[in-house]
Amino acid sequence: MRFTVKQGREQEFLDAHKAADRSWPGLRHANLIKTGEQTYCIIGEWDDMDSLANARPHMLATLDTSGVLWRARAIPCRDQWWRN
Repeated sequence: MRFTVKQGREQEFLDAHKAADRSWPGLRHANLIKTGEQTYCIIGEWDDMDSLANARPHMLATLDTSGVLWRARAIPCRDQWWRN
């Protein structure tokens, strides 16, 4: 997911990311990457697509808790490339 952090709220965004509960089954790790001025991307590595799908409600709840800090753009999952 890509994020654009609101002006003056970058440290709050980083703190919220550090404090987030990511103990979801199947999540190997998640990386927050700064991609530009006030922009970030979170990339998660999952055991399988079922683990990712099962964690969606938890991810959405986490996003809801800090949504005032950023605007997000979801990137569609195109999982066919690793299934072929």
